[in-house]
Amino acid sequence: MQGVLRGLWGYRGFILGSVKREFQSKYRNSLLGAAWTVLNPLSMIVVYTVIFAQVMHMRLPGVSNSFAYSIHLCAGVLTWNLFAEITSRAQNTFIENANLLKKLSFPRLCLPVIVVANALVNFVIVFGLFTIFLLITGNFPGLPYLAVIPVLVLLVLFAIGLGITLGVLNVFFRDVGQFFNIALSFWFWLTPIVYSIGILPPRVQTLIRFNPMTLVIEAFQVILVQKLWPNWFSLWPVVVLAILLCLVGFNLFRKHSGEMMDEL
Repeated sequence: MQGVLRGLWGYRGFILGSVKREFQSKYRNSLLGAAWTVLNPLSMIVVYTVIFAQVMHMRLPGVSNSFAYSIHLCAGVLTWNLFAEITSRAQNTFIENANLLKKLSFPRLCLPVIVVANALVNFVIVFGLFTIFLLITGNFPGLPYLAVIPVLVLLVLFAIGLGITLGVLNVFFRDVGQFFNIALSFWFWLTPIVYSIGILPPRVQTLIRFNPMTLVIEAFQVILVQKLWPNWFSLWPVVVLAILLCLVGFNLFRKHSGEMMDEL
């Protein structure tokens, strides 16, 4: 593991340069440029807010704050988008960069690191603006806001562990990527993002809590909506799962990296 970290550190210039080039190329020849980073999640939030809050008159149980549902929605959508971007891109990163892998010699794990770095750049921009919104409307959670950092680290570990595992499998079995894209759509609606888990029947709530993303999204919502510290003990299943996925993904990559080059 130390050798891997030293290798990644030695290629930090390559990683940072790749992140910068991708960010610039993403918005090249675009009139609005990086504004699309904000407009895409914003449009989704507006649509869901109109449909669920205005049309269906959905409210959060026991919360009278007029901004509560919007904050609940933003906390869920923004963090889900980070998870979805990391996992979706990580599962395809080895296939998409096949030519680069064959032409250049560099630590292959640089590619997942680049995926995470790009996703975090986009997330920091959007979440920074969301934080400004919280400050302006008087809904900033105060000290519990610091809890966002460890929960975010947990989310990234879970996402990259799952992403690398899928990425290696996807090289050998291309159906894995197609299946996961479909599963991700169902996964979104099985996570309490646009609705509150409190409106569900007790039996369904129990089933929904087996979803690891439910625990992570709920932690963000407790911090940002209720302005409280999350229940750290409730996150232990996600911690265990994230560590296991990282170990499985790393071992799969280490054992099959040579075979991957032949498949690519």
